[in-house]
Amino acid sequence: MDAGIVVASALVGLVVGLTGAGGGALMTPMLVLLFSVKPSAAISSDLVAAVVMRPLGAGVHLRRRTVNLRLVTWMSAGSVPAAFAGAYVLREIGHTGAARHHVEVALGSALLLGAGAMAVRNLLDRRSGRQRRGTVRDVAVRPFATLAIGIFGGFVVGMTSVGAGSLMVVLLMWCYPTLAANQLVGTDLTQAIPLTASAALGALAFGHVELPLTASVALGGAPGVLVGSLLSSRVSDRLLRPAIGVVILVSGLKYVGVGTPELGLATVTLGALGAARWLQASARRRGTATSPAQLELPLGPHELQEARAPGGP
Repeated sequence: MDAGIVVASALVGLVVGLTGAGGGALMTPMLVLLFSVKPSAAISSDLVAAVVMRPLGAGVHLRRRTVNLRLVTWMSAGSVPAAFAGAYVLREIGHTGAARHHVEVALGSALLLGAGAMAVRNLLDRRSGRQRRGTVRDVAVRPFATLAIGIFGGFVVGMTSVGAGSLMVVLLMWCYPTLAANQLVGTDLTQAIPLTASAALGALAFGHVELPLTASVALGGAPGVLVGSLLSSRVSDRLLRPAIGVVILVSGLKYVGVGTPELGLATVTLGALGAARWLQASARRRGTATSPAQLELPLGPHELQEARAPGGP
């Protein structure tokens, strides 16, 4: 068991639990680039480890009632068979490096489009003053659109171990725009349980799973997902949506071929900008809360009697 993989998997698990995204999009490149794991083994082992990790995050959100089980049912109906089909297709093209590269570039492009769509949506919401505070109990389920999201995301996750979070959260945001981000994360983490189980069966049947690697990923990722889910079930939408967008953007950049140094620089820059904006907004809210009008003290009994007197002010 590799201690480095355990620690790195814990960090990725934290991101997954917090945003619902970044599992395969971050875990697989990390294993390949930092620990020289073969891509096929990294994908298959990550999928099997996710079977242990995802239920922990889903359990937190189920307890907090941020999961729509009707959405989960419709998405799973499409994603489970599609994930198995994706794993089979991966085996068929696994020996063709060019084909796999094309799949990764297409996936990265989709993630970048998703990140851009999220940014546009957030900008429009800020200008209109609209806030996403819908609850899972109020949403009107769109069966065919939700089923299509499941099929598309399931096929992609079966091929690349990416999609249960990175792509499907974005698609859910556009299909159900009124829902708060933590409601979407909770629903996505829950539907990922049958999805990753199906993809893991496909990986065991058609892929190459290394049990020591899988154990290291699960040992680090499980507590990370648990902590991240506890945070995402409580954090405000204003903070959670930008975090999801950054994770999806970084994932997309990685898959279209951006180098690791440039990717690290982009991540640090985006994080610094986000932190600066959050501090600025916090300072503005504190300034509003402590304005002179709000600091005016109520009249005491003596002053109140004088004010009510006939000759009083």
